[in-house]
Amino acid sequence: MNVTVVALGKIGLPLSVQIAANGHTVVGVDIDPRVVDLVNEGREPFPGEAELDVRLEAVVTAGSLRATTDFADAIPGADAVVVVVPVVVDLDARPDFRAIDAATEAIGTHLTAGTLVSYETTLPVHTTRQRFVPGLERASGLAPGRDFFVCHSPERVFTGRVFADLRKYPKLVGAVDEPSAARAVDFYQQVLDFDERDDLPQPNGVWDLGSAEAAELAKLAETTYRNINIALANELALHAESIGIDVLPVIDAANSQPFSHIHRPGIAVGGHCIPVYPKFYLSVDEQATLPAAAIELNESMPRRAAEATRAHVGDLRGKRVAVLGVAYRGGVKETAFSGAFPLAAALREMGAEVVAHDPLYDDDELTSLGFEPHHLGDPCDAAVIQTDHDRYRDLRADDLPGAAFVYDGRRVVDAARLAPIAVHVIGTGH
Repeated sequence: MNVTVVALGKIGLPLSVQIAANGHTVVGVDIDPRVVDLVNEGREPFPGEAELDVRLEAVVTAGSLRATTDFADAIPGADAVVVVVPVVVDLDARPDFRAIDAATEAIGTHLTAGTLVSYETTLPVHTTRQRFVPGLERASGLAPGRDFFVCHSPERVFTGRVFADLRKYPKLVGAVDEPSAARAVDFYQQVLDFDERDDLPQPNGVWDLGSAEAAELAKLAETTYRNINIALANELALHAESIGIDVLPVIDAANSQPFSHIHRPGIAVGGHCIPVYPKFYLSVDEQATLPAAAIELNESMPRRAAEATRAHVGDLRGKRVAVLGVAYRGGVKETAFSGAFPLAAALREMGAEVVAHDPLYDDDELTSLGFEPHHLGDPCDAAVIQTDHDRYRDLRADDLPGAAFVYDGRRVVDAARLAPIAVHVIGTGH
């Protein structure tokens, strides 16, 4: 098959490589010429994705994958077009469709008969049928269900282990009509491989959920559940602190029960999935109060970390506070919705001089993100660990000379290594 993947980011590029490695010809489209050039050279444009460097080089060398910025080059004649353009939320927490609408129009303009268009981007319910199908129809002049076919198939992978997750988890699909459903199931069965699993209610593989709306809701249900779970862990941690106990044994004990799955607490609120997609759900279900409360609590955690720092250190005016980690998650070079930004804003409001360190970002990159660069070994008055990078597990007192306090918002440090610096680990009660 000839397959086009639109957007070569942390999901789209590994997916392109997976499809190409299974014997298909793939053209990747991206608006960033730098990404396109690197892909065509067989070089990964971002670090941290297991096996991507070797697999990418192999399929590019074999001629199975190439990249372009030109929709007119990539779309005509494709058997399938997979869309992975992100949808974010605006300042009013409403979905911002501008980028994916533009991609849809460009796809429709160059669409040829017989193509399946699969949207893998997480979406509010009804978006595929009510927004994208009409958009493709207008731009192409073709008829849905006869000339072109449309489905939604939410990505269910974790950055850093995409190839493993593509094999591990069932591929959910939901189409806008029966011909589209048949095309979607056949397409994903050809391009993906699946691990055998005896813990699922049916064989691992492509699962047709019956409608685009069901597939859209399935992903929102996953992420909203996790967001509420994280809020519960955070609330337990805050209560544990208030009564002077360590919440971690409590959470670990809860995890040992078959009916419970509780995340560990933390100050990070980042990533594309957990803080954003519950807002997609709320955009179509305004009566849902539990997700709204979870979002409010989780988004308060960076400010709580700043307040805890001030409570220990005292007046922060003129104090140098190091934010350790600007990435949203350890080992992943991505700052989208990172808790580092609200944390830094809260500390600055309290008068602190905020500096930042991250082993994945150089000084110029930190400056471009709005942070004054900090290096381990430079003096500071306090530090807040915002990202669970492996480097921070080995922190010692001489990495933070002059620091009187470290707030570990990710439960990664060994407090004994940092002595005599006072260390507060979230949820420990001391």
